[in-house]
Amino acid sequence: MANSAAQRVRLLLISGSTRPGSSNTATLSALAEVAPQGVSARLYGGLTELPAFVPGDAPAPPAVAALREELAAADAVLFCAPEYAGLLPGSLKNLLEWTVGTADLYEKPVAWITVAPPGRGDGAAASLRTVLGYVGAQVIESACARITLPGNAVGADGRIDDEEIRARLGAIVTAITDFLAA
Repeated sequence: MANSAAQRVRLLLISGSTRPGSSNTATLSALAEVAPQGVSARLYGGLTELPAFVPGDAPAPPAVAALREELAAADAVLFCAPEYAGLLPGSLKNLLEWTVGTADLYEKPVAWITVAPPGRGDGAAASLRTVLGYVGAQVIESACARITLPGNAVGADGRIDDEEIRARLGAIVTAITDFLAA
């Protein structure tokens, strides 16, 4: 998709964590804060409302229909996932399962961030790569990243103020917008 300067890039941010105070959600919130003018970064908030995936469930439950509307409106989707038991958290896998057999993510530009301590996060990234490849999403390799947050990176207010981390997040947004503009 070629974007002119007058067009607004719509970026849907999906945290794979349901935990209040999640470092994954804080990371996406910080990314939204550093997004430049012309980029609308919206944090998806319906992960806990999605029912368990049931193949062939028609019509789609309201929470699934709302998810599909948000995916359709987005120019690109950025996932931020923790790693649980070496893979994606079940809630995020459930969200992705609702897109299997649909065109929700087909040819949609996507990227991910894994927020993990050193030596962790590869399982979540590999799981995302597998599922997103299966549904035919376009992975923006230059925007995929692992970020290690120091224990004090997320403040009591839920914000990430570390300038180095915020610069990395800004570079991810730039990689996405550059991909969309190409």
